[in-house]
Amino acid sequence: MPTIFYRLLLILPALASLGLAGCVSPKAAKEPARTQAVLGTRATYCTAPRQDDGRVDVDRLVAELVELHANTYSFCIHTHATDWDDFKLILARANEQGIRIWGSVVPPSETPPRVPMFPEPFRLDYERWAVEFAKLSLQYTNLVAWSIDDFTHNLKVYQPAYVEKMLTGARRINPKLAFVPCCYYSSFNPNFAADYAGLLDGVLFPYRHESGGSNLKDASLIEPEIQKIKTLMGSTMPVVLDIYATRHSKLGATTPEYVEQAMMAGRRSADGVMIYTHQNPQKNPEKFQVVKRQFGDWSKAGK
Repeated sequence: MPTIFYRLLLILPALASLGLAGCVSPKAAKEPARTQAVLGTRATYCTAPRQDDGRVDVDRLVAELVELHANTYSFCIHTHATDWDDFKLILARANEQGIRIWGSVVPPSETPPRVPMFPEPFRLDYERWAVEFAKLSLQYTNLVAWSIDDFTHNLKVYQPAYVEKMLTGARRINPKLAFVPCCYYSSFNPNFAADYAGLLDGVLFPYRHESGGSNLKDASLIEPEIQKIKTLMGSTMPVVLDIYATRHSKLGATTPEYVEQAMMAGRRSADGVMIYTHQNPQKNPEKFQVVKRQFGDWSKAGK
């Protein structure tokens, strides 16, 4: 008769084939729906138009996204106590137009005492943020991803074990919701890749010409920097290029010509493009038209 050990050997493959979700960590396998939701992103980021009372002008925001031919918008939950409520309104209205939404929260380095406000209502409880985004994504299926700004500037907080725990809670609720944090070029190295490539569903990459001296004037290093990121993180890791249209606190302003050149390079080399920040068509008409022209061309080409 077979021994108990032999019987175990016979049934182990069957147990493995059951795919018990509760035993699978985020590093075990990528959910195709998570990465697919990131590919082809044409987005703007933050700076939603506001009404006089500080609430987001949701109708105007969505109308501008439609005019831009954007298929995605990333909303920053940070500057107003009502942002979480407005986020839900944006989700509902954007869903009517087939626009995908990301939720973005700030890290500890962008909270008091350095700035006036915490991201409300869950503040620095990122495990809770992950779970609440996941719950909301079941109600609004156009909520396809969430992000943490300046993620790589805060790795002492977002250590791999913490991120894995954070994502496990969210993915038990909705395994299709992607996590795409903001990661700067200087942070990409073999150690970072070993620790995080298996956790992230994509990276939001703010281009600043870092490999050749930081500036917001020269778009020529976009393609080689993205190639390096993919070499380190894996060729299937989605990279969404984040382009500064709004001025940077240290590197200054950008020109419409730079934004257009960067968008064209991103179209060639990235898996999506996000414009930081959403441009006001009255205050920044030239950049608004650049984004509209480029996104419109990509939309017609099916990209």
